[in-house]
Amino acid sequence: MAIEEGAFISVRGIDTHYHEAGTGKPIVLIHGSGPGVTAWANWRITLPYLAEHGFHVFAYDIVGFGYTSRSAGVHYGMTHWIEQLAAFIEDVVPERRASLVGNSLGGALAIGLAVRRPELIERMVLMGSAGISFPITKGLDMVWGYEPSEAAMRELIATYFAYDKSIVTDDLVKARYQASVQPGFHESYSSLFPAPRQRWVESIATPEDQIKKISIPTLLIHGREDRVIPLEVGYRLLQLIPTADLHVFGRCGHWTQIERAADFNPLVAHFFAAD
Repeated sequence: MAIEEGAFISVRGIDTHYHEAGTGKPIVLIHGSGPGVTAWANWRITLPYLAEHGFHVFAYDIVGFGYTSRSAGVHYGMTHWIEQLAAFIEDVVPERRASLVGNSLGGALAIGLAVRRPELIERMVLMGSAGISFPITKGLDMVWGYEPSEAAMRELIATYFAYDKSIVTDDLVKARYQASVQPGFHESYSSLFPAPRQRWVESIATPEDQIKKISIPTLLIHGREDRVIPLEVGYRLLQLIPTADLHVFGRCGHWTQIERAADFNPLVAHFFAAD
């Protein structure tokens, strides 16, 4: 499946780009906030695996990212993103309820929705998730402060996203760089998280007293060597969410679903297959 095979659907007035595959229990995959990110860039390995193992899988581009339409002059943030996610589930997922996999920013959105609209969520996986307050890492500051060049993209991937340097190929770097400089992409991206950036960590955080009330079955997944969202965030979410379990992958950075795909995908499928 290539990017050209994605589809567009109007979700409450937002021309939303998404991918869909498989049949069975519905799952919505929510990408992170890196430069050049799209649903397909994040989930190109996970989506077909889950679709082949009995799930109806959706992956969409968050408004402000990827190929989903943007409105001039709008600064997108948590309220827009959670409203879009809720509307996507209600308008696109036939069951109007789904399990979620949230990566980084996507995890913060899943947490936010779990607090506001828990009836829309069956189960959720939070991978390298944001969503609580923590001191911004150098890695996240670099990700949000990215200025386009192949060298800058290589540094982000090799130094902050991936622990396994073997995945940092010239093709990967070029593809993500080229995605980051498509017309309108960087202009939109650079407006989302301007310096000082600690405020944006706080802006996507859900109050801890609200997180403690989440009763949705939750699997936390984190890379031990994550230099973007530190493992301590995963530990804290484990303490806060009463229904949570935590799986930590060693020798793994922020891209768990790519670096450890052979382990990540069956783990997620098993969790979602449970009644």
